[in-house]
Amino acid sequence: MTLRLSHPRAACGGLIEKGILRIALNRCMNMLILGGTGFIGSHLTERLTANHQRVRVVARRPSIWGHVVPGVDYRFFELDDQRQLDKALEGIEVVFHLISATVPKTANENPLYDVQSNLVGSLFLFERCVARRIRKIVYVSSGGTVYGRPKALPVTENDPTEPECFYGATKLAVEKYLALFSKEHGLDYVILRPSNPYGARQNPRGQQGIIAVLCWKFLSDEEIVIWGDGSVVRDYVYVTDVAEALARAGTHATPERIYNLGSGVGVSLNQLVNIIKTLTKKSPRIRYENARGFDVPTIFLDASRARTRLLWKPSIGLDEGISRTLDFAQTKLFET
Repeated sequence: MTLRLSHPRAACGGLIEKGILRIALNRCMNMLILGGTGFIGSHLTERLTANHQRVRVVARRPSIWGHVVPGVDYRFFELDDQRQLDKALEGIEVVFHLISATVPKTANENPLYDVQSNLVGSLFLFERCVARRIRKIVYVSSGGTVYGRPKALPVTENDPTEPECFYGATKLAVEKYLALFSKEHGLDYVILRPSNPYGARQNPRGQQGIIAVLCWKFLSDEEIVIWGDGSVVRDYVYVTDVAEALARAGTHATPERIYNLGSGVGVSLNQLVNIIKTLTKKSPRIRYENARGFDVPTIFLDASRARTRLLWKPSIGLDEGISRTLDFAQTKLFET
């Protein structure tokens, strides 16, 4: 494996350097967030409304935390309800597609359901967006699974995509279909490939989000299970930074179609555990289980394109982000 040298960092805000497009903010628009009550979606909803965008949210159910953003048009229904979804697209200019009915583990257990729920559902959405003359779709893919085992680090958007799990294969398929809809019908789109988002409002009882899981288990003195020996390396990006990138992709001119979102720094599970130990001054029981076959040993992303084209970079470092996640978890544990 080759380790790439870091790209020069670009300053944010304004014209970066010769030859780089200045990104201009569009007017106030009507925006639809599919999955807007979820972890990332709720933060994106806050970010867009703070920027005076008109936001409609479609989701299966309200936020598990009871989180509601004033002034937002919330609509709840099963997302395979095509009539309701088509109606929700009325008057919309930009669609943020954040919905996935699976995670890597569940997609591997039932790949047929993964395709039926995520790929087929996305194709219906794209068809209706063409019919409704939607201006742009912003799709959240997966920087951690579409690339597979990288041949060089950090991973760029131009590197090979060879997923090693069904979840990544379906995410990549949605990307390809979106590109075809653009070619055949002129549907504008942007694809964001975040690494591992974490932070406040992530579900600690879900099947994704190791930092949220660790924070809650540390605070509640529960046993921690780690798959493998803890040497698996990923990079982590705080959820408000992901929301900022999504907002920029939806409201600004985007000279590229695909953007990685990540810190560019690889961190092992064992390092995460040690950071949380230091912050909490706790030492919980840890049980190591056999490694899972679909976990790529090491991957972290090069987000230079997002820095120079979206004028975006992570603003929350790992220690601060984990501290914020712990604060949120502590508050919710106290409430219960």
